[in-house]
Amino acid sequence: MGPALLFCPADRPERFGKAADRADAVILDLEDAVAPDAKAAARHHLTAASLDPRRTIVRVNAASTPDFDIDLDALVATPYRTVMLAKAESPAQLRRLAGFDVVALCETAAGVLNAAAIAAEPNVVALMWGAEDLVASLGGTSSRADDGGYRAVALHARSTVLLAAGAVGKAAIDAVYTAIQDLEGLAAEAADAVASGFAAKACIHPSQVAPVREAYQPTPEAVDAARELLAASEAAGTGVFEHRGRMIDGPILQHAEALLRRAGRSAEL
Repeated sequence: MGPALLFCPADRPERFGKAADRADAVILDLEDAVAPDAKAAARHHLTAASLDPRRTIVRVNAASTPDFDIDLDALVATPYRTVMLAKAESPAQLRRLAGFDVVALCETAAGVLNAAAIAAEPNVVALMWGAEDLVASLGGTSSRADDGGYRAVALHARSTVLLAAGAVGKAAIDAVYTAIQDLEGLAAEAADAVASGFAAKACIHPSQVAPVREAYQPTPEAVDAARELLAASEAAGTGVFEHRGRMIDGPILQHAEALLRRAGRSAEL
């Protein structure tokens, strides 16, 4: 769907179109962004919305809550078939979403520990992780240290979810960056997400879309260097060779191929 996924509260229908226009995909949120007494109205707005199903994800409430089944009843009346399951914790929960493509949001200790089994479910198309809910589930108070970087437990969860997704060929989505005004910090974190292998990053404000897109868009210089490297590999005709003073082997070539694929996707958006 593209690298910048933008959350939008499902009880704010006046924002649906703007969010869809500004981001690569919109996540209509029936969970945390909607107060309990507004959830019924949010479901009504969801069924009345007219968005591109190919670029729309609906976040439903956790499978352990009464709202989950009500959310699914509302979804049946819509064309949207990509669902984000909040607080996904087990393969059994994913099986309750048969017929949907599911982004499993691993944001509790159980969800992170079961990430590999969750990712292996056939209807799971991607995994995402969440820092604040994870730390809250552990009884902690903050996912980040005073310097703004993630604490060790959050980094462990981030890596675990990324590896679980990658092991079965599924996409991984990086968590939101909650400091809305800190676009420089967001840009650095998005750049790390790209380099680490995350397919996308979720956003909570339209201003965050541009830095995320920029992080995922390779520079012309990087594209030229990748093409030159692949051409040199073809000319060398060997498994390992030297290029510009650097030893080049299979993994380095794969990095270059991934960069060119990302450039191609960016050009299509």
